[in-house]
Amino acid sequence: MRYFLKAFNVLGFNISKQVVVMFFSTISFALCYNTLVIFIEQSMGWESQVYEGLSFVEKWFKTLTGSILFFIIWGLLYFAYHYVSNWQKHKMNEMRLENVVKELELKTIKAHINPHFIFNALNGIRALIDLDPEAARNAITQLSHLMRSTMNAGKQELVPLEQELGIIQNYLALEKIRFDERLSVITEIQEETLNNKVPPMMLQTLVENAIKHGISKLVKGGVITITSKIRDRYHEVIVKNTGTFSAVRNIDEGEGFGLTSTRSRLQLLFGKDAKFDIFENKADNEVVAMVLMPVSHESAAGINNKSTLEK
Repeated sequence: MRYFLKAFNVLGFNISKQVVVMFFSTISFALCYNTLVIFIEQSMGWESQVYEGLSFVEKWFKTLTGSILFFIIWGLLYFAYHYVSNWQKHKMNEMRLENVVKELELKTIKAHINPHFIFNALNGIRALIDLDPEAARNAITQLSHLMRSTMNAGKQELVPLEQELGIIQNYLALEKIRFDERLSVITEIQEETLNNKVPPMMLQTLVENAIKHGISKLVKGGVITITSKIRDRYHEVIVKNTGTFSAVRNIDEGEGFGLTSTRSRLQLLFGKDAKFDIFENKADNEVVAMVLMPVSHESAAGINNKSTLEK
């Protein structure tokens, strides 16, 4: 019966067809089995005293119920085993497919981030060429250093915050050439967060957004503050810039690519465990972009009560 079910790939049928095939195959094989057993017992003289004196047909009917029941139990066990096994394989395939889709989405986002960043950087350098050729040459040097750093970071899904801060340092040096005294930067980095993993180019995207849609809109410029700390076993990264939220809100009639990509990557990498929010703090005349990401138990356990800030 097993060879029959495998030969006709019965398990590949839909459930209603499986039930029909199961019913008829169970009856058919039970009849054949019952007939064969009685024939062998009579031929070999192995008859039980219970059936002594009965004809072949009488014995056949008396034992038929037991044979059918035996095949029904075996069939149910067989199908139950393969149902559970196939369900597990299906779930594994779903998980693999989901991982592949996430990986492709992340690669697509990163493939857009790098050209987007290069385009903005080159625009800044172009603006310097006529105004200050020497500053433009320095900016190109800074850009080459920055691209060397981002090439390696782009190959990974997560990188240490310390590595991301190195990219930010090069990027801000490039922008400092363009904005000069109009751009001030304050960093408040809790030392314990330096080894925490973050999506590559995420922080750079937020800083770039703060400069492009915040500082560059102000005649006198402004301040960008980058904060990283542990809060309630979450890694909190905040980028604040002087300005209003209206400039950000009107980008492409939505959040703009930088903010949208940040939200998408966090969701793909951490799911509901991560949070991204951007809002306006009118009291201090600034826009705040806040990211919350989960940290490992070991990282959170190592946090002491004193605040360690690097400025």
